[in-house]
Amino acid sequence: MKTAIITGASSGLGREFARQLTDVFPDIACCWLIARREDRLEEVAREMVGVETVCLPMDLSDPASFTALEAKLAEEKPEVRLLINNAGCGYLGLMGETRTDLQTRMVDLNVRALTAVTNLVIPYMPAGAHILSTSSIAAFCPTPRMTVYGATKAYVSSFTVGLSEELRRREISVTAVCPGPMKTEFLEVGNIAGRSPAFELLPYCDQVRVAEGALRAAKAGRTIYTPRLFYKFYRLLAKVTPVKLMVKFTKT
Repeated sequence: MKTAIITGASSGLGREFARQLTDVFPDIACCWLIARREDRLEEVAREMVGVETVCLPMDLSDPASFTALEAKLAEEKPEVRLLINNAGCGYLGLMGETRTDLQTRMVDLNVRALTAVTNLVIPYMPAGAHILSTSSIAAFCPTPRMTVYGATKAYVSSFTVGLSEELRRREISVTAVCPGPMKTEFLEVGNIAGRSPAFELLPYCDQVRVAEGALRAAKAGRTIYTPRLFYKFYRLLAKVTPVKLMVKFTKT
């Protein structure tokens, strides 16, 4: 049975990935949904008509979840045609003034969990499969007041490019989507709403369109997908401008 695995599937962009999954990948017959909140996962599962769903309530910031996922994979031996690494978090605040557990949670979820889940799932992926990871425009340049978040997303994008080359011989594509801000609970949870002039000024991305575009980019085998012309230009600007100059304008 052709299977998709989506982390961070309970809300926001992850929920949209689940909703639009079979529009772009109609051959997917089963989807494993991973997130902390079981009730939210069950809501998403009810929306996925025509697809067998498996809800796996896991906190991927806890290493015990990797052991549980490894055991589930070994037991079921699924044919994973699509892995979507969407679990992540971001918090606004200065280093030295923000709770340490929040700063390290970004590393645990955005970096360690993504790395662990990908490593565990790859052995179950055949030729023609796809990996899609949620990065951010914050990957393009260091972002003061969200320094750790930006660094973790730079890891996601770099990881994607390197892994894409590693898996080329196996005919598995790897894609990172780098959206700008979206009106999701990320802003409230991250203590960003109402506290960041940059987030007030930046053009927002529509999560429905981002999910559709990212899924299509993954199916087409693109390595980096950046929604909206504004952010495509920002990505180019960050490449050609000295980083010490750029960082003066990227403060959130």
